[in-house]
Amino acid sequence: MAHELTHALQDQTVGMEKWMRKGDKDLAEIRKDPTPADIENDEIDNAREAVIEGQAQAMMFQYAIAPTGHTIVNSPELVDAMQEETLTGTPGTKVFNSAPIFMQESLTFPYSYGMQFVVKLMRKGGKEQAFAAVLKNPPHTTRQIMQPETYLSGEKIEPMRVPDFKHDFANYQKFDIGAMGEFDVAILVQQYADKPASKRLYPEWRGGYYYAAKPKANASAPLGLLYVSRWSSADKAAEFAAIYAHSLKNRYKKAEEVEDPRQREAAPSSDSSADTLKGRHSWTTEDGAVIIEAQGDTVLVSESLDAATTASLEKEIFPAPPAAK
Repeated sequence: MAHELTHALQDQTVGMEKWMRKGDKDLAEIRKDPTPADIENDEIDNAREAVIEGQAQAMMFQYAIAPTGHTIVNSPELVDAMQEETLTGTPGTKVFNSAPIFMQESLTFPYSYGMQFVVKLMRKGGKEQAFAAVLKNPPHTTRQIMQPETYLSGEKIEPMRVPDFKHDFANYQKFDIGAMGEFDVAILVQQYADKPASKRLYPEWRGGYYYAAKPKANASAPLGLLYVSRWSSADKAAEFAAIYAHSLKNRYKKAEEVEDPRQREAAPSSDSSADTLKGRHSWTTEDGAVIIEAQGDTVLVSESLDAATTASLEKEIFPAPPAAK
């Protein structure tokens, strides 16, 4: 009841349906090719839902522990224990327990990370900051939810430059496009490495997007994918590239690395999740070629795209440095 009454108060304050609708923007439905700003704002709905559910979850827990004299601000261990019990699957939740990691984490994200976000805002700025102020000035990325200090500091991350999708994918029909935010990266790394690696690496995320398309001339061809991610440093980018490379053996029946004339670094060994992958690397799979290229702080992934399209994308994402005079 405390949880739902909090939603009622939120609705009286901002009009929840209208407030949430401001973040309801699906990039896949944008007729023109999205801009860097469109991609940057692709997570607004996720961030706003985390605020709404985080506030309600915080009040529910506060109501539950009030008789003990504790608060959610001064009793983090108690809150963590209650949250673990509430959000972790039990023997009776068989469907949830057997769901993919992404589904499990997506369902619990607004409650778990959302509540942690609200509690941290309460510790820093009190109830006004955590409730009324954040409804007036909501976060717009999962990074701000997962790392409240970035929201509080007003961190500004430069939007990623995007290629000319219309030109580069002239021979393809757009299927989907969207941001790959910090939460998405956290789940990807957790699934293909482990949770400690995810917690260590996801704070180093600095931007990402994907573009999926089907060849116009062959509707039965595998779905092609461009995925670009940016990191805090070249080392972190190389670490993520290695984890993505390790994932290929789980995602394809057959993935064999082939010698790439532009390859400058050795491939990662198969027994270490902490290896790095730099330069350009190629694999053959049952669905076509896979290219993973790490240059500086950026990682490009091309899957099941033809060589000409991949080459065009590489030139835009990794432009050649100006010639020395």
